[in-house]
Amino acid sequence: MRLVTYRAEVSAAARLGALVDTTVVDLALLAASAGQELPASMLEFIDLGPQAVRSTSRLLDSFKGEWPVGTALPVQNVKLLAPIPRPRKNIFGIGLNYVEHVAESSRTLDTSKELPKQPVIFSKPPTTVIGPGDAIEHNKEITQQLDWEVELAAIIGTRAKRVSEADALQHVFGYSVMIDMSARDCRRAGQWIYSKGQDTYAPFGPCIVTADEIPDPQVLDLSLAVNGVTKQSSNTRHMLFKVNTLIADISAGITLEPGDIIATGTPEGVGAGRNPPEWLWPGDIVQATVQGIGELRHPVVSV
Repeated sequence: MRLVTYRAEVSAAARLGALVDTTVVDLALLAASAGQELPASMLEFIDLGPQAVRSTSRLLDSFKGEWPVGTALPVQNVKLLAPIPRPRKNIFGIGLNYVEHVAESSRTLDTSKELPKQPVIFSKPPTTVIGPGDAIEHNKEITQQLDWEVELAAIIGTRAKRVSEADALQHVFGYSVMIDMSARDCRRAGQWIYSKGQDTYAPFGPCIVTADEIPDPQVLDLSLAVNGVTKQSSNTRHMLFKVNTLIADISAGITLEPGDIIATGTPEGVGAGRNPPEWLWPGDIVQATVQGIGELRHPVVSV
């Protein structure tokens, strides 16, 4: 299933939908039409557990595309929001998780050329999250080095505490696309949260694809373009620490809960790693894609 959070009108409340081809089906309304009940928000749906995914998939299949009146709209007629517009906790970010990115970062940033022996973890506050098409803010008073990073995002579905690598993927609800925006000149004494945690620095979406449709998250192409020019192009198989390893590592000391998000790191091709370095400026357009999930497209604006 491809799940979205959407608004039917500018002033309408955010609601949970399933993206079926080019149609957004409101799951709470569809369930009601069948004498069932489903929540109207993504987090509440995730809280229901794996059985909700299976039963909702059967519900969608039962209508065979013949949606009851008032339950579906063309996707072009709605506003897609971030799948989880306001995460309950900070996003878990993973740094230096592709071998080539470790090398390029060591050349231009204050990071080691040695491969990390454990995942490098930072966080991004809930206020970083924006949805598809929303503007990425460029504040020239704060940064002159705004950079891009395309990433696969893993969304936790069930509580994970000290889980093994072998069992870790069983705790994943689904996957999405995230752009880890970074103000490279805002790192402070080796700390990254101010660099990566500013408002609008986590474009997220356009949907969550449930884990049953992506049995292996380590075979996905991912790419990013600026103004139509490809800057990053790689595959998740090149991760230094795979998704299951990240979940096992984090959960060894921090309990992962339903709705938690892990941004799993970026491949080479970031602006800081180029010669000369390249940065984003107002008027630029950033597009990020992950195979089997979708594309994000965002303008950069001055604030």
